[in-house]
Amino acid sequence: MNACTPVTLEQMLAAREARVQRQQQALENYRHPILSISLVSPGPLKDSPDTRFLLSVALQAVDALLEQCGWHSPWSQIVSGVTGPEALYVVACEATAFKHRLILLEEQHPLGRLWDLDVICPQRGSLSRRSLGAAPRRCLLCGEAAHACARSRTHTLEALGQAITRTIHGYRRLCAG
Repeated sequence: MNACTPVTLEQMLAAREARVQRQQQALENYRHPILSISLVSPGPLKDSPDTRFLLSVALQAVDALLEQCGWHSPWSQIVSGVTGPEALYVVACEATAFKHRLILLEEQHPLGRLWDLDVICPQRGSLSRRSLGAAPRRCLLCGEAAHACARSRTHTLEALGQAITRTIHGYRRLCAG
């Protein structure tokens, strides 16, 4: 990825806390499922032209999905900063059906593996892939369960970053050609 400003652990923790607060406020205000969009971006560099491009493509894909399914979003918010771009949508729909469609989007879109599309239900909280019987996310490099590779640090940040950059640039070439 194109390097910008490295982020500290304290900044990441503060961003996560702010995200949770925005999510809770949206749940209280709208009482509909929430879609929280963040990006797969290992390492200290979170905000770059590549990550901003990734989020813009994710937003286009989500907007197209909402239109295709006839679901309405009464509120959304995009947040940018040194900890990377992210977005939050309130969506008037059934949460489980929404999560199923987002899992398909993550699996079928050429950049979907680089998106983290989390659904939070007002009644049940966060809906996991596992709770819906979906397979765990796969590692970008070896195809094993991503959480296992991340936990054991099987791959270097450099190798992961190169894989992400190849995926993004391949998608850009695909769209340009």
